[in-house]
Amino acid sequence: MAELTASANRDETAVIHRLSTLNRFLPLWIALAMAAGLGLGSLVPGLNSALDTLNVGTVSLPIALGLLLMMYPVLTKVRYEDIGRTRGDGRMFGVSLFLSWVIAPAFMFALAWLFLADQPAYRTGVIVVGLARCIAMVLVWNDLAGGDRDRAAILVVFNAVFQVVAYALLGWFYLNELPHLLGLNTQGFSVSIWEVARTVLIFLGIPLAAGYATRRWGLRTHGREWFESKVIPRIAPITLYGLLFTIVLLFAIQGDHITAAPLTVARIALPLLAYFAGMWTLGFLIGRAMHLGYPKTATLAFTVASNDFELAIAVAVGVWGASSGQALAGVVGPLIEVPVLVSLVYVALWLRRRWWPNEPAAANDDERKAPRRPPLPKPVRTP
Repeated sequence: MAELTASANRDETAVIHRLSTLNRFLPLWIALAMAAGLGLGSLVPGLNSALDTLNVGTVSLPIALGLLLMMYPVLTKVRYEDIGRTRGDGRMFGVSLFLSWVIAPAFMFALAWLFLADQPAYRTGVIVVGLARCIAMVLVWNDLAGGDRDRAAILVVFNAVFQVVAYALLGWFYLNELPHLLGLNTQGFSVSIWEVARTVLIFLGIPLAAGYATRRWGLRTHGREWFESKVIPRIAPITLYGLLFTIVLLFAIQGDHITAAPLTVARIALPLLAYFAGMWTLGFLIGRAMHLGYPKTATLAFTVASNDFELAIAVAVGVWGASSGQALAGVVGPLIEVPVLVSLVYVALWLRRRWWPNEPAAANDDERKAPRRPPLPKPVRTP
C-alpha cells in the first residue's frame, strides 16, 4: 500500500518533467508563433496578397505544406497493426466510440451555440474542433496519467479510420442540417459536404497513406521497436514545426482582425475550456461506474476529451480560407487544450490515489506477454 502511494506521488511530481521540451512548452511556442505572426503581418502589409497569388482553391500552397507536415508524423505513430486486438474489451471500445462520435460533437455543438451564437465563423470553427478526434497527443496524456497504453493505441486506430469515413458527414450534419432542424438562425451560413470531404481526403487521406506506408516499411524491415525508437523520434518534431509555421502565417494574415477585437480569442476559449473539462469528467466517471479499473478509466477519459487540432485547422483553412474566423478558432484549440489536459493528468493521478489506492499501474500487452526469465539455479555446495 505504501509503495503504491509513493509510486503515485512520484508520477504526479514528474508529469511535467516526463514531457519532452517541445511538448512541455507547447502553449508558449504557440503564443510566440501568434506574436511572430502579428509582427510579420504589420511589417509586411502585402503578405496576404502575396500568399493569395499562390492559392489553390481556398488554400495557399505554403499553408498547405505546413498542414501536410503537421499531419504526416502523427500518422506514422498510429499502430495500425493492432486493429484486431479488441477481444475482451468490446464494452470499453463501444463506450469510447459512442462518447467520441455521438456525445462529444453534440456537446461541442451545444457549447458553440451557447457561447458564440452571434459569431457564425467562430462558432463553426469551434464545432469543427469538436468533430476531430485526437490521434497523437492523446497517447502522451494517457502515458503521463498511467493509462492503458495498448487500449489507447487501438482506440487511436479506430478514431483515425472513423475520421476518414465519418468526418465530412458529421460536419454537414452539425453545420447545416441540425441547426435547420432546431430552427436556429445560421445567419445564412452553410457548407457543402463535398468541400469538407475534399479537404479531409487531402489533408488526412494523403498523410494517412504516407504514414501507413512508412510504418509498414519500418515494421517489415526492422521491427516495431526499431521504428518507434529510431524513426519516430526523428520525424515527430516536424509536426510542431509545421504547426508553428502555419500559425505564423495565419496570424500574419489575420492580424487586423485580431488587433481590432482582442477579446475574440477569450470568447473562443470559453466553449473549448468547458468542452475539454466536461468530456474528460464524463469519461472518467463512466469508466469508474463500469468498474474498468484505473488504467482503462484514464484511457477512456483522455481519449474522449482530446481533439485532433491539426485536422481541425486543416479543414478550417481548406474550406473557408486562412483569413477566416473558422481558421482562427482552430488555432486557439491547441492553445487551450494542452494546458487543460496537462492539468487533468494531475487530477487523474490524484483520483487514482483516492479511488484506486491498491491498484498497481498498468503494464502494456508486450510486457504482460513477455516470458519471465527463469530464476538462476542455486549453487550446489560440495562437501
